Amino acid sequence: MSGVNKVILVGHLGKDPEVRHLEGNVTVASFPLATSEMYNKDGRRVEQTEWHNIVMWRGLAEVAAKYLFKGKLVYIEGKLRTRTYEDKEGIRRYTTEVVADNFTLLGRRSDFEAPNGPNATQASADQTQRKEQTSEKEESGNFSVNFKENEGDDDSLF
Repeated sequence: MSGVNKVILVGHLGKDPEVRHLEGNVTVASFPLATSEMYNKDGRRVEQTEWHNIVMWRGLAEVAAKYLFKGKLVYIEGKLRTRTYEDKEGIRRYTTEVVADNFTLLGRRSDFEAPNGPNATQASADQTQRKEQTSEKEESGNFSVNFKENEGDDDSLF
């Protein structure tokens, strides 16, 4: 029997996705995601924030590069991966990342409307295209847009 490696996070992007193009025209996007929880300590409410390294591959990375930006609230599903690398001094380092399978933009409808300004026409065109390519769901005043990685992609580059 195999195990289960499933991560579900809801948080805010710590910075814009960093997008790279690898051999074979493979796209990868990475960014930090902050999740916070509140608890009581000595009668005071305390907020604890955890930072997660998120990695998205191929088509999902391209969508992330278009629609994700610093501060955006997002729901992410994926799996944990730990990898090793050598730093500039040749020291072996380890890092654990969440390799995303899909994500959902969260927020109010106004968060998805085109901004006013010189790029408003392009933003509106991008929004129209996004609506045609994704499923939309509206419940109790919240609005979400779902993006999923193509099924069947091998993960040999992970």
